[in-house]
Amino acid sequence: MRAVIARERDAGAGGLALAEMPYPHAAENDVIVRVHAAGFTRGELDWPATWIDRAGRDRTPTIPGHEMSGVVVELGYGTTGLTVGQRVFGLTDWARNGSLAEFIAVEARNLAPVPADVDHTVAAALPISGLTAWQGLFDHARLTTGQTVLISGAAGAVGSIAVQLAREAGAVVVATGRARDRELVLGLGAQRFFDLDAEDVRDAGEVDVVFDVIGGEVLARSAELVRPGGTLVSVAMPPDVRPKDGRALFFVVEPDRARLADLVQRVRDGRLSVLVGEVRPLAEAADGCARKSAASGRTIIKVAP
Repeated sequence: MRAVIARERDAGAGGLALAEMPYPHAAENDVIVRVHAAGFTRGELDWPATWIDRAGRDRTPTIPGHEMSGVVVELGYGTTGLTVGQRVFGLTDWARNGSLAEFIAVEARNLAPVPADVDHTVAAALPISGLTAWQGLFDHARLTTGQTVLISGAAGAVGSIAVQLAREAGAVVVATGRARDRELVLGLGAQRFFDLDAEDVRDAGEVDVVFDVIGGEVLARSAELVRPGGTLVSVAMPPDVRPKDGRALFFVVEPDRARLADLVQRVRDGRLSVLVGEVRPLAEAADGCARKSAASGRTIIKVAP
């Protein structure tokens, strides 16, 4: 099968290349999925799990990508809950070959069905962003109706979904980003927007929750706004600052079949918009992953014609 591979850790996304790789093996409780669309996270080439298996053994050349949507073509021994021919999407294992390939072996529990009227490119852009936004806001920060949340990077893949979920939950949403993104973010449901290049986010006043996807100085300034008893959640880096009388935490997104099913139903109902940026064919995947797109939304690789 054709796949995008990485051979050298120091080469970064510029070292990605298209190559022929062996067809994957379906282990117990796995399915083999014919990938139709896949997502790539630029930072994943820095993750240790990208280069080793669960036992700590080197697995280069490695196939990156941890989001996918496609069709089940084979069931591993003992696999239940999914059927051959079923449309599925999900978040793949960190320590196994990923989704930038024509076929992938995935644990069945990491996948959820994709309704026929949801396009594969949209479904492939949803798993990491949707689960990260949900888990950060509700599982970790415990955001509730009437609270105020500050969301950084609100026009990005994660931030844009977080804005919509928080607003639907009845929270007051304060968002940050670049000036060009103001109308987009306000259109997603944010009530206030701060331009990171021209405005000081500390003028936003106190908030109950900070949801940070940027880190660095933006995270540090935002931490000052968390009121007593509030929570700072970051997915960019472990916070080195802590709100006064509040919590600060970092987390890594986890697979959740039930939540994936809920999120894709929201997309189907028109309650949740997923920002898809450039869509590239597999033959152009290496270039598409290496180059930062000017378009809002996640770059998706269309694997199947």
